[in-house]
Amino acid sequence: MNPASRPPPAAVRVMIVEDSLVVRRLLSHIVMRDPRLHLIAAVASAEDALQELPRLRPDVISMDIRLPGIDGLEATRRIMSEQPTPIVVIADSVEDSALRISMNALRAGALSVVEKPVGTETDGYERIAETICTQLFIMSQVPVIRRRGPGISRPPLPPPSALLPRTRPSVLAIAASTGGPPALAQVLGALPADYPLPVLLVQHMGSPFLEGFAAWLDGLVPMRVRLARDGERPRPGEVYVAPGERHLLMAPGGVLRLSAEPPLASQRPSATRLFQSVAETAGAQGLGVLLTGMGEDGAAGLLAMRQAGALTLTEHESTAVVYGMPAAAVRMGGSLLTLPLPLIGPHLLAVVREAIA
Repeated sequence: MNPASRPPPAAVRVMIVEDSLVVRRLLSHIVMRDPRLHLIAAVASAEDALQELPRLRPDVISMDIRLPGIDGLEATRRIMSEQPTPIVVIADSVEDSALRISMNALRAGALSVVEKPVGTETDGYERIAETICTQLFIMSQVPVIRRRGPGISRPPLPPPSALLPRTRPSVLAIAASTGGPPALAQVLGALPADYPLPVLLVQHMGSPFLEGFAAWLDGLVPMRVRLARDGERPRPGEVYVAPGERHLLMAPGGVLRLSAEPPLASQRPSATRLFQSVAETAGAQGLGVLLTGMGEDGAAGLLAMRQAGALTLTEHESTAVVYGMPAAAVRMGGSLLTLPLPLIGPHLLAVVREAIA
């Protein structure tokens, strides 16, 4: 299918990489009917994409994962190394192997993963099509040039006394959105299997991918990671991931609840609802961490935790893929301490060790 010849003013330039002719045509149709987007290329292989990238310079790339020759994961790595461009992974949600590759593509620099459309007559087609277009539009705005190395500005640390919780912590709540999977892997990877707190986790991601995300993270970090279940009591050294379309809450008595109450600021699960519930039930015994992500979800909840006496941390701008959520928490006064990503995990470990000593 030929790309549209006349893009609307300021339309986002989209490249589609998809080996299936049927799906490539379907994705092209989805993109071309959205006035926010302009299709500049639809190619069948990563090799074609890499060859055309310097000439076409798309604003965002729709990337299939299972490609002939160079697969989508290796293509993502090369693009992020040679010509960093926002990448949205389009993946089959039911294949375990595709899910693992998709999560690794996020770790390699892709920004989000969305469900692959099957056909115009299938259930949920319009929802999937709208999600794809919205993700392509939003992610095209994300600056993906890496800011790594000795040039990273480090925020000044507060006095040591300010780094310690007022009382021994009992639970760690952590949340992220865009750029979250690799950030969470780094933070949780710094915590040992016998970390003495349960970890409650919200990651903004399409519902079909959250179980695969939990399984992927479980294979990377020392602690056990799985989807949370309603009514269970969280145990130290385990990570409980909010499932799709449910808020993860800590209820009185320390049990977990999965709530179908309406989305908060268009998010379900919501980081703010998690943090608010921890503030209400754990008070000063809570630890709250807000990582990279778009929007303001989590900011009001982190403020509630800080007002309850909890220790609250945000990721520093120097390492956040998107500084929206942490910035909102800092602006509202919910962040006691802001740290570059590599320092957050070690600090969470040091805080607990100091409190136990």
